[in-house]
Amino acid sequence: MPFSEVGHGDTLRRKRRERTNLLYIIEAAVEYFISILVAGAYLATVTKALGVSDALTGILSAFVSLGQSFQLVALFFARQKRIKWTVTLMQLINQLCFAAVFFIPFFQGNVVAKIVVFVVLFLLGHALHNVAYPAKTNWFMSQVDDHNRGRFTATKEIVSLIGGMIFSLVMSFFMDELKASGNTQGAFLLCGIGIVALAVLHACTLIFSHEEKAEEREKITTVSNMLGGMLKDKNLRKVIFLPVLWHIAHYVATPFYGSYLIGELGWQLTFVSLLSALSAITRSSVSHPIGRYADKTSFTTMLNLCFTIAAAAFFVNIFTTPQTSPVTYTLYTILYAISMAGINSGEINLIYDFVEPERRVGALALKNFLAGTAGFLTTLLISPLVEFIQASGNQLFGIPVYAQQVMSVIACVLTVVTIVYLNLVLRKLPREKKEK
Repeated sequence: MPFSEVGHGDTLRRKRRERTNLLYIIEAAVEYFISILVAGAYLATVTKALGVSDALTGILSAFVSLGQSFQLVALFFARQKRIKWTVTLMQLINQLCFAAVFFIPFFQGNVVAKIVVFVVLFLLGHALHNVAYPAKTNWFMSQVDDHNRGRFTATKEIVSLIGGMIFSLVMSFFMDELKASGNTQGAFLLCGIGIVALAVLHACTLIFSHEEKAEEREKITTVSNMLGGMLKDKNLRKVIFLPVLWHIAHYVATPFYGSYLIGELGWQLTFVSLLSALSAITRSSVSHPIGRYADKTSFTTMLNLCFTIAAAAFFVNIFTTPQTSPVTYTLYTILYAISMAGINSGEINLIYDFVEPERRVGALALKNFLAGTAGFLTTLLISPLVEFIQASGNQLFGIPVYAQQVMSVIACVLTVVTIVYLNLVLRKLPREKKEK
């Protein structure tokens, strides 16, 4: 082949990758916008209109955690030669399911039936998203320059966070205006149509992205090879138990905060979005410094710091009441954002610190499965306590207290247990030698 043709081929491939990298950044941002509308206070707004209890709303919020377990199912699709159209279809269906939940309040009929349809659509959406997520991530990340992955990932996250901040502020402003004028259904219509429009835009980012030819992809290990023997690996079990502990601590409290904000605390969505904006700015500003701290020390040292900050965040939230919430919940938001800037990446990098290279893909899938399931089951098991406290007139043992305050106490204690485990167990494990 003439040299000019080779050079032209390399240039074409580079341009395709650059275009796909840009579309990946847009795709991640659009997907994040959709996730904002089906979580937290936005989710609580539609569940309250349907008559769903705070406990069930918390369980639905926690399904984001259980949804991660479906990523283990995705391993069985890993050997598919072409995944672009499969991923596009699955993601489009999952996002249309999310859009549909906002149209349910418009229908007349049995309340229980509407709640059942709502739950089915919500759960199906999260399940399909998580089945498609690993293949989609592998497809897009294969287009990123190996020497630029860190900076590219940081850029992608910052664009999503800042974009999500602006999007949330705009959406919450219009929703509050519609609700204030008594047009609650208009607010739901805005969310439903908004998600449909975003779903179409998201599908376009996938359709116009380049997919490498099958022969250009790395060989995919079989599921049995990825998962075989992992459960017998004592060190791996110890590593995976840390994110399981953290998910238990996290999901014992945070799924119930959304309904708390717009319910007992009486916040408007605009103020909720302002706090989300503060969280996004805080997390974006500390992500790189925390990453550098981990590189200079270790990910266990970084996680020790971040879990300590998370424990402090839950401790502050113990004192959140309608009178104190502007100060205490704002402080909680800042502290929690700082902690999460390191915890998410730290969980993944622990796998790379302590697990052999040939087992890392399976270890990540197993981690998501176990931690996600643990988080969901925790919310499911703790929800009767939330209902009991609320049914008792917001009292526990005769003491006036909100259910979310009690959940914050439990979360704080469990986070401290996670810190103890990190220092007494993981710090003693031998680390894998880094490749030069």
